[in-house]
Amino acid sequence: MIFPDFQLLDAAGPISAFEIAARFAGRTPSIKVLAASPGPVRSSSGVEMLARGLKPSAGISTLIVAGGEGVRQAATCPKTLGFVRSAAKRGIRVASVCSGAYILAEAGVLDGRRATTHWQRTPHFVKAYPGIKLEPDRIFVRDGNIWSSAGISAGIDLALAMAAEDFGDEIARQAARQLVLYHRRSGGQSQFSSLLELKAPTGRFAPLLAWARENLDAPLTVEDMAEQAGMSSRHFARAFIAETGTTPSKAVERLRIEVARQRVQSSSEAIERVAEATGFRDPERMRRAFIRAFGQPPQSLRRAARAG
Repeated sequence: MIFPDFQLLDAAGPISAFEIAARFAGRTPSIKVLAASPGPVRSSSGVEMLARGLKPSAGISTLIVAGGEGVRQAATCPKTLGFVRSAAKRGIRVASVCSGAYILAEAGVLDGRRATTHWQRTPHFVKAYPGIKLEPDRIFVRDGNIWSSAGISAGIDLALAMAAEDFGDEIARQAARQLVLYHRRSGGQSQFSSLLELKAPTGRFAPLLAWARENLDAPLTVEDMAEQAGMSSRHFARAFIAETGTTPSKAVERLRIEVARQRVQSSSEAIERVAEATGFRDPERMRRAFIRAFGQPPQSLRRAARAG
């Protein structure tokens, strides 16, 4: 399902994953693009897809809702919401990619359920839908017949997981290889960690960040990092921003958040001890950093991890 100003890859990624998996399974792909208004639907990139109208959902086994810049408007469309609601009530497998979770939320199909969405949308989503058990750090989440995934490329991971359910793990692995994916990521993988990998440089500052990650309990000031890099503080700060797109202090906070999240979710270690070991010192400071990154405090992430 798409709408004006949808994100093209939110639709094209899962479509390609299902097409390739079906062919490996010896099936003829049966994929349709739907929209509230049939005909050409313009994506946020300007590229159009040709969509059919929203007819009764009989014959549909899976409904995937794209996200994108136009999702807020689409989430107010009664026709769209009614179609999603009807599909979910019939037990059809319903999923969202990225901000498509807003449409599922407005349709009421996520009420009381576990879900995820793009990390940038997390703070707003948590405030807008307190009745939804958002798991902000997951690549994708399944709760019964309702699935949701994180940003853009995570929709491919979600589609491959569905293909594994439909055709078996080997078919899903073959499809992943055909898509030239490094591996098929599980739903529990951290989208925040993926963000860090994208931002971390592969050039001259990679060893520095590796060193910082091993010394998170140290102050790790700009001066400390510049000295480790063998540069003056002013030149280091300019060069670091130019290469990584972020400041040294923000990069260190991301490293601290990532390591702290792992310790919070995988152990029963006291929150105070985690804050001390990862350089936050003050648990309240760590709590504020978690809310900025995930929309939830450490205790909520720990409870979600244990429930999962």
